[in-house]
Amino acid sequence: MLLGENCIHETYYEILSVKEDASYEEIRNSYRSAILHSHPDKLNNNNSSSCSSDERFLKIQKAWEVLSDVELRVVYDNDLRSSRNDYGITADEISIEDMVVEISGDEGEEVIDLFYQCRCGDYFTVDSTEVGTMGFALLRDGDCVRVRRLGAFVASVVLPCGSCSLKTRVWVDSDMKIPLQHDQL
Repeated sequence: MLLGENCIHETYYEILSVKEDASYEEIRNSYRSAILHSHPDKLNNNNSSSCSSDERFLKIQKAWEVLSDVELRVVYDNDLRSSRNDYGITADEISIEDMVVEISGDEGEEVIDLFYQCRCGDYFTVDSTEVGTMGFALLRDGDCVRVRRLGAFVASVVLPCGSCSLKTRVWVDSDMKIPLQHDQL
């Protein structure tokens, strides 16, 4: 779903061609139809389209994984609603990997703060506690901080600048890595 900066994100509902209020049965039927039409073994594997057909197949699998699980679907729907509510008011969209890490506190009680500089010179900030309320964990791993999430799908949060009225959307996906600055090692 995270396709790049300032782009349109295809929802899992769009991938399976169902409405957002579709029942489990409707989602399952659409998934079965889509998977039959996109399965790599069913397609003629000419070299030019095999990559895109494999990607489509994986997107369908991921959409089914999330939408077929009641708990994951609720979290996904909340994230989707939240992103739609704030979409038009952000000045920029970034990945959490674009942020700078600062670690404070003692080992075992570390607080991880993430920063991204605003055009005005101040910063957009989020800490490990706030990221935790989104269902993600920030874990120090050698020379980087890893992002972990149960369910492993994309979420976003809108952060205000500390000084001006600008806001930025930060996209977060599981298994992302944020490198530490040399003074943090």
